[in-house]
Amino acid sequence: MPAATRPARRSAGSRPARTGVTAAELTLAPVILVSGPESLLADRAVERAVALAREAAGTEGLERIDVSGPTYEPGRLAVATSPSLFGEPRVVVVDDAQLGTDALVTEVGEYVAAPEADVTLVVVHRGGQRGKRMLDAIKAAGAPVVGCDALKRDSDKEDFVRAEFRAAGRRIDAEAVQGLVAALGSDLRELASACSQLVADTSGTVTTAVVDRYYGGRMEVTGFRVADAAAAGRAADAVTLLRHALASGVDPVVVVAALALKLRQLAKVAATRGAGGPRPQDLGLAPWQLDRARKELVRWTPEGLATAITAVARADEEVKGGGRDPVFAVERAVLTVARATGR
Repeated sequence: MPAATRPARRSAGSRPARTGVTAAELTLAPVILVSGPESLLADRAVERAVALAREAAGTEGLERIDVSGPTYEPGRLAVATSPSLFGEPRVVVVDDAQLGTDALVTEVGEYVAAPEADVTLVVVHRGGQRGKRMLDAIKAAGAPVVGCDALKRDSDKEDFVRAEFRAAGRRIDAEAVQGLVAALGSDLRELASACSQLVADTSGTVTTAVVDRYYGGRMEVTGFRVADAAAAGRAADAVTLLRHALASGVDPVVVVAALALKLRQLAKVAATRGAGGPRPQDLGLAPWQLDRARKELVRWTPEGLATAITAVARADEEVKGGGRDPVFAVERAVLTVARATGR
């Protein structure tokens, strides 16, 4: 639209804004803050903001302008948001604001108080305290904040996987979710890619067998398989899996950690027997993990659990430098765990 008829500048809070939203919940606003270190979630939030701005622009078209925080020069934001020759709506994406110059911090803080009417400003801040004054100004203006915190707990990654399949209109078994996270959970972008591949390449409910067929050879999954086999009392299977894992380059520390996690889950559930049925959240477990642990505990006694936990604690010390042979230490722990079942 011609500059003479452009609407007056508006405050960032002139549209109702909901802070603390996910990318899927985001609605268009004059200023949007994407905050957090998880790059996949941040990229999705930016894509969502741009898509919303493009949809709002309709037939007028949308101009996207990218601004880099670390190389920001004074006045760059004013140029990017000033009236254009043809008056197209614009989206200005300021990336790596956490590395931004002092000029960026100052100018963004001033801009959000009265942003341009046909501009959507997306500020991507990937963590840290630098630029706090700018962040405070954005939040004070009522801008929506898309949280992109790193997903560190397996339960959060499992929720992420379930959400990916839900969004695609597909179902995935609880144990298949665990297997996928165990195989690829160290990289959220790779985990998301795997979800997309399974949705595209398979049909029906995604099961453990399907996940194993696609990703069973990945390092991370092997440690959990060893732990599952040992906890089930399948000593031969556990040792075979262990040797395959070690030959594939899996660190003994990873296997011991998987054993420890398995036994901790069993011990938590065993401690609540007869306690009126604890809720999964009370134990820090997903519902399917609680059900599985209850079934597995049929073959365990308190004495057997104590023996297994002691063996894994000893192995943990030895594989972290307290012993001469980490491979021997972890194999001995696996055999002890497997033989402790049914005592």
